[in-house]
Amino acid sequence: MSNKLQATEEQLAYAKLLDLGMKGGLLMLVVTFFVYMFGILTPHIPVDELPNYWKLPVKDYLKVTGIHTGWSWVGSVGKGDFLNFVPIAFLAGVTILCYIKIIPILFRKKDTTYAFLAIIEVLVLVLAASGVLKSGGH
Repeated sequence: MSNKLQATEEQLAYAKLLDLGMKGGLLMLVVTFFVYMFGILTPHIPVDELPNYWKLPVKDYLKVTGIHTGWSWVGSVGKGDFLNFVPIAFLAGVTILCYIKIIPILFRKKDTTYAFLAIIEVLVLVLAASGVLKSGGH
């Protein structure tokens, strides 16, 4: 007697997209790291100056370097050190894409409760990522 569990269609779709997104994000991290380390794009803070800032509390670090919190980094994405944020944001958003991928599958299977829960999950994650809620220590 075999107790072999089978993954559902939506689990497989979610996992496949998550795997693809993770590999793409990892590749982007490696590429942007090399862009930064080899100075292909001028950084906001040169690599050799970083140790001068490591000892500072975050609030002081942000003030001294002129860096702002939240999504303000998007305006500086042309700088080598801020380019690294693109794959991080991408990796953070992969879960949202995975939920979006499974919503039609759930509706097709008439699994409306889980479909609506997935929609709510997407909305909550997008709202949280948007910075509209302004909670926490930022």
